[in-house]
Amino acid sequence: MTIAIYKRLRAAALLFCSTPMVMGLLFGAASAAEAGWRPYEVPPSVTNPEKIPAALYYPTQAPMRSMVVGSFTVNATPMAAPEAKTKGLIVISHGTGGSEFGQSSLAEALARDGYLVAALRHPGDSYQDSSLWQKPLGAYFTERPRQVSRLIDALLADPEWKDRIATDAKGPRIGAAGHSAGGYTVVALAGGQVDLSRIGAHCAKDTAEDPISCGMVRDMRQMQAPLVLESTADPRVRAIVAMAPVGVMFTEQSLKAITVPSLIYAAEKDRWLPPRFHAAWIGQNLPGAGYRVIANAGHFAFMNPASAPIPTLDGDISADPPGFDRTEFLKQLGEEIPAFFDRALAPNAINSRVSP
Repeated sequence: MTIAIYKRLRAAALLFCSTPMVMGLLFGAASAAEAGWRPYEVPPSVTNPEKIPAALYYPTQAPMRSMVVGSFTVNATPMAAPEAKTKGLIVISHGTGGSEFGQSSLAEALARDGYLVAALRHPGDSYQDSSLWQKPLGAYFTERPRQVSRLIDALLADPEWKDRIATDAKGPRIGAAGHSAGGYTVVALAGGQVDLSRIGAHCAKDTAEDPISCGMVRDMRQMQAPLVLESTADPRVRAIVAMAPVGVMFTEQSLKAITVPSLIYAAEKDRWLPPRFHAAWIGQNLPGAGYRVIANAGHFAFMNPASAPIPTLDGDISADPPGFDRTEFLKQLGEEIPAFFDRALAPNAINSRVSP
């Protein structure tokens, strides 16, 4: 897909909800000019002993301030006063070993568009803590989406935030976006179910073509018998965006049963999760999903560049294939994804197809 074609696709997707008048009709309020952010934490409980750190991004009228947080620059005003009402809640799930700031430009764009955005740091699967990988693989696939659901629970019960999240006849307007393992996570929240034997069969046959993800599986003996994990679907999540997602483990039946509006992105030159085994498997089986292959993009194209090298199994996260303009692409995502959620979460939204 060339940049020119991509821009025409983006324009088509934005057409429906690009003016303040239409935005007001859809959600009852105009977007705020800027984004604020503040740290948040879901406390541990008897049944869930791990706390969940998060960054909340939200619309504000405060002037924008930039600051460096860890290895990323956040272009949102810390501790700014939030607007009294938002269009809804969007949860962002990072990839394995990531953090709540890796998709900060997307979170900021969604906040400027009027949403409360909650970007969590997954306990046991972040840059600080990889303990989730020491558990059986089935635990990895069930705990990640449940952590998102815990964050949703907390915000819907929080006196400071619950009344700011827009609702309609269907309940709170909630969407979810995720990258890599986060892309898996949001598809699981929409109803995708894991069969561990699909991983075993795939890696027995295709390891040479999918070496990084297959190399991360410690014990293939877990993968030899059909084993469909219990569903971690959260019916409160009404729309999803999955960016370069892990997908080979999803059952065809569960993907075909998903009904929420969905947008799936694949990176053409993704070496970590080759699209034909992962993003394409989701896109071709999820009814009505928008499926887009981003030309010349690598796996980390959906992340903000870091201020210092962050090495991974596939090189530094800030490195791109020659000729790929990540800055321009992130700007495009910052327009297209808010527009998708605007339509998908609008009152009386009835179909899941994204404008071609």
